[in-house]
Amino acid sequence: MSALDRVPELQHDELDTPLGRLTLIADAEGRLRLLGWLEGHQRIERALTTLTSGLELAVRRVHNPHGLRAALEAYFAGQLDAIDRLPVLSGGTPFQRRVWNALREIPCGETWSYSQLARRTGNPAAVRAVGLANGANPVGIVVPCHRVIGADGSLTGYGGGLERKRWLLAHERARRSLQLSLPGQ
Repeated sequence: MSALDRVPELQHDELDTPLGRLTLIADAEGRLRLLGWLEGHQRIERALTTLTSGLELAVRRVHNPHGLRAALEAYFAGQLDAIDRLPVLSGGTPFQRRVWNALREIPCGETWSYSQLARRTGNPAAVRAVGLANGANPVGIVVPCHRVIGADGSLTGYGGGLERKRWLLAHERARRSLQLSLPGQ
């Protein structure tokens, strides 16, 4: 069998976090393709179906594929920058990809409103579309859709639930404040 005859492979792993069990899917090149809470398994199942739609793929369980699990564990342990440069390939429309790229520009420990995010994508009037793209993000945490809030500063929807969003924001703010206050930082 030649390399061209092989079925492309996705690698799957799960990890326990302070917020529940996360599942991750990576491709053979080490790009994160899907990341989400197992408790919302229907959402993960839909995302996986979308990811693999029309493709013949093998999904294999791999411990810590390409170091992705270790990076996520480091993030939850307080090393917030451990996930900053993880490679991501999330599909989506060109507009969704622009929104998801802009999400990665939100500094850790900070939040942007949907209107700020819309302006950042070059579409200031597309607030509702930005919200829909944010909600369709298949790689939560690494593509930090939890850092987007309402114009009035309120927490708004999050696929993992508002309690998880609240925890993630508090985790990032507390760790970032600690890092900024340490001598020599």
